[in-house]
Amino acid sequence: MIKMNDSNNRNLIGERVRQARHKAKPKVTQTDLLARLAVRGVELEKTTISKIEAKTRPVTDIELVAIADALGVSVLWLLEME
Repeated sequence: MIKMNDSNNRNLIGERVRQARHKAKPKVTQTDLLARLAVRGVELEKTTISKIEAKTRPVTDIELVAIADALGVSVLWLLEME
């Protein structure tokens, strides 16, 4: 279920990104994720992953798809819809 009751949240996927990184074997660091995204053509600043996970930075649709692919999860899972 999507929770949209906190007006401070700038994205819906922050917690799921953190969960997917930590559950991966081996664990995926934020730096690893940045590198995986760069390979997919999505260049982000060093602090961006932590901002996404803190829900203080919006995520574009292109970034959403790339993050899901880089972490080996579905877009629907990131959005807590499956």
